Amino acid sequence: MNERSKSPWRVPVFWLVVGLPLLSIVAGVGLVIVAVRSGGADVVSDPVQRVSQIQTTDLGPDEAAAKLGLSAVLRVEDGVVEVLPATGKFSGGTALQLVLEHPTRQSDDLRLELLPQGPGWRVQQAVDGEHDWVVQLRDADGRWRLHGRLPKQQHAARLSPSLGGDH
Repeated sequence: MNERSKSPWRVPVFWLVVGLPLLSIVAGVGLVIVAVRSGGADVVSDPVQRVSQIQTTDLGPDEAAAKLGLSAVLRVEDGVVEVLPATGKFSGGTALQLVLEHPTRQSDDLRLELLPQGPGWRVQQAVDGEHDWVVQLRDADGRWRLHGRLPKQQHAARLSPSLGGDH
């Protein structure tokens, strides 16, 4: 009959009832802070417009490459990056712009200017083969554009327009 009431601070269920909601609030605020500081969720190198929650980009260079029937083979080996024409009529004698995009770190992207040499274009550049690369090839004026993917530990990739049935 001399039973003393326990303090709520000594009851484990009290800590669950109070602690779990407080912990979820702190975690939620932390997630919001991380999401706001991280910036945009898309990593697209092309200039895009956002209209009514839809991203749009200019596909004119892809259409031009498809009309010209262009495709090429990218070869990366022994510190040499080389592009060889596969189909279509490429304008010879002009430099090409090659962009190798790192899948997660934009700071590791490579932007190369390939000069005409032999049957194609080439430049001396070592390329890390420990991860995939997203590849984009265009002429110096940006009239046409080819896309491809260089998988990890591979030395060659096919580049073609993103429009059409070939890609």
